[in-house]
Amino acid sequence: MVFSQRSDEFGAVTSGLCFVHCLVTPFLFVVQASYSIHDEATPLWWSSIDFLFLGISFLAVYWSARKTSKQWIKYAFVLSFIFLAFVILNEKFEGFHLVEEIIYLPALSLIFLHIYNKKYCQCKKDECCVVEKY
Repeated sequence: MVFSQRSDEFGAVTSGLCFVHCLVTPFLFVVQASYSIHDEATPLWWSSIDFLFLGISFLAVYWSARKTSKQWIKYAFVLSFIFLAFVILNEKFEGFHLVEEIIYLPALSLIFLHIYNKKYCQCKKDECCVVEKY
């Protein structure tokens, strides 16, 4: 399966797109308010993108955590994903108030973790060792 073999690339790209989505959303609201006479809610397709990113992110984290050579990366992936899911679900179900910018932390951490994992934490054989290039 291509996804399981390239989960770090998919994860980094998806987390990056999620980050851009989070950056663009406030501007979308400003533009929408400027052109709309009625006070309309966020378009359904735009808010549904959050769940699409969350689903793809889950798969990328799952496959990347399975194939990493470093135990701490597994925990960092899982904690970052849980944090991302918590922030998104808290916003959707209108839990308690969090600053909007908090979403950038898990998105950026997942981008970093996927890139780091791809570069330094890949198992080539049964025994995992990383050869540093200088």
